[in-house]
Amino acid sequence: MSDRLRWGILGPGGIAQGQVGDLLENGFPVQAVGSRSQERAREFADRYGIPTAHGSYEDLVADPEVDVIYVATPHSGHYPHVRLALEAGKHVLVEKPFTVTAPQAEALARIAEDAGLVLLEAMWTRYLPHMVRLREMIAEGVIGDARTIIADHSQKVPADPESRMNRLDLAGGALLDLGIYPVSFAWDLFGEPTAVSAEGTMTASGVDRQTAIMLGFDGGRQAVLHCSLDAPGPNTAVVLGTEGWIRIDPVWYTATSFTVFGVDGTELDRYESNVRGRGMHFQAEELERLVAERSTAGSILPPGESARIMGTLDEVRRQIGLEYPAEITGL
Repeated sequence: MSDRLRWGILGPGGIAQGQVGDLLENGFPVQAVGSRSQERAREFADRYGIPTAHGSYEDLVADPEVDVIYVATPHSGHYPHVRLALEAGKHVLVEKPFTVTAPQAEALARIAEDAGLVLLEAMWTRYLPHMVRLREMIAEGVIGDARTIIADHSQKVPADPESRMNRLDLAGGALLDLGIYPVSFAWDLFGEPTAVSAEGTMTASGVDRQTAIMLGFDGGRQAVLHCSLDAPGPNTAVVLGTEGWIRIDPVWYTATSFTVFGVDGTELDRYESNVRGRGMHFQAEELERLVAERSTAGSILPPGESARIMGTLDEVRRQIGLEYPAEITGL
């Protein structure tokens, strides 16, 4: 009898395909999938050899053969679906962004803590080996005092106004889909910002098509961040320090490599990534580790930090005038 947690997939969409592929490739038991459509759940289950297909989210979270739920629905569904799973006594890995608003995130973090359940945001980048090593090298002072982060996440996605990223009612836009990566990266290295400044440009459907963000931190550190959904970008990131800099290869938020340079531009070190699959299993390993240790929060990305990151994103949305319908922002 395996002591591994049995995973249930809530929402069989595109991102779930990547997560399930990495789970299965790395030996995680995927027990069930749930969809609002029995046919869609069955098709997904058959594709990946998943034993059980549920035609509702309620049936999935009630399944006694499932220990942890991976929530992969659109952003607007994160709060209600995570709450559904937590109230059913399941641990939860929820796709980024954690929720649509900070109050929603804070509420979920409280529910999980009170129930003794693990709730983890699926910001997979934080758990990738190159990011682990990058944090170590910055802490070791390899580039001196790290002062500045410059990071971009820009893609050209379909312009169809009915697609998920272009719909206000699904909390679409560049910021929550793409901008969250560089924002979370800045939080990861520099902590909570003391100042937020942002400019955005909207699409005809009312979501942001591009957003530029400047974050200020204690000690004069800065992060210069950018995201867009209608124009491709380099998708690179650099960390500048007083004694050199680190350049992360594209695509910087995926399993990749980086180079360390000295003040004169000389290459000092090179980290080469070697990850099987996409690397989305590392966040699942962290969740299972926390469950085994009977802990509800780790040091890499505790739910309280995810909630505060949502606060930064809320402030960016306020400044650029990105307003979502009340029915997806409330509790």
